[in-house]
Amino acid sequence: MEPGHEVGDDVLPDVPELVGELTRRADPRRLRRDVEFLADRPRGRIHAPEAMVRAETHVAEELTRAGWRTERQPFDVRWRPGCTDRPGGAMPPLRFRLHRRLTGANLLATLPGPTVKGDRPTVLVGAHLDTVEGSPGADDNASGVAALLEIARLLRGLPRPPAVTLACFDMEELGFIGSRAAARALRRGRRVSGMICLESVGCFATGTGTQALPPGFGAVFPRVAASVRAAGRRGDFTLVVHRRSSDEAADLWRRAARAAEPPLPVVTLRDPRPDGPLGALAGLVLPPVNHLGRSDHTAFWNARIPAVMLTGTANFRNPRYHRPTDTPDTLDYDRLTTVAVATAVTAVCWRPV
Repeated sequence: MEPGHEVGDDVLPDVPELVGELTRRADPRRLRRDVEFLADRPRGRIHAPEAMVRAETHVAEELTRAGWRTERQPFDVRWRPGCTDRPGGAMPPLRFRLHRRLTGANLLATLPGPTVKGDRPTVLVGAHLDTVEGSPGADDNASGVAALLEIARLLRGLPRPPAVTLACFDMEELGFIGSRAAARALRRGRRVSGMICLESVGCFATGTGTQALPPGFGAVFPRVAASVRAAGRRGDFTLVVHRRSSDEAADLWRRAARAAEPPLPVVTLRDPRPDGPLGALAGLVLPPVNHLGRSDHTAFWNARIPAVMLTGTANFRNPRYHRPTDTPDTLDYDRLTTVAVATAVTAVCWRPV
């Protein structure tokens, strides 16, 4: 990497150059090993607590081995609206549950040493660790956690540590409980300028007709629906969900994925809702947009922090979603590696306003 492009300078890295640098160091075999370790059993604080501790320990050890300073942040919340973590493809509002008390923990990691001039705010990259009951969750969401660990390895090798924080969230399947706790804590105690969410990013299906669309989706998002249909409804792309506040991140991610070899198809979709609580209420008027908030980025949108979600669209592509058959042998690790590289590049280059 040329000195003028070093991370930490006022000059931003060149996206294709940085993609090439990180691609040379990325290793699909590492991602597969992480997925296979995590997704050999279901994991969750309520239905599989021992497996959850085992998975959390693995993540903390891998982050530490990659040179990151890792902090476990416990939370204890009462009377929180959420959902059940029973298997099934229903959206969280259809699985509503009021949780009397939940105790869990998020993992946050930062690189030691100086960051950039002026100590600019950090970009947070996050993925959830838990699964629904009965599913080993290779795609949902060992794929996201494995990508997160690979990002940790890739960013540690840059000339200067970037202003990036990594987060592994607890209790996403219970209604984004961990990310809601993290968003509140980070907004109070740490300057977080933007968030990138890795959600079910390992399933790709290149056959015609393998990509479905939610009911009513074409009426609300005609451009995106038309592009998916024009491509033969192939599930070979990563969907980048963003809002106006995170347009730059979506554009960066698309550029990085297209600079990869081979390029990874990308579909970007702008959620028309504003950040903040008003955006959450708008889903009552346009039900199809609720599908755009089905992961931990929602907690940051509601906290008025720009955020994007990267996803393989979960149950709209993956027939094994939330089932015992969501196993490591069903993922595409070469494409998952490209997801990790493009996300690392975006985290380094994104400058949220």
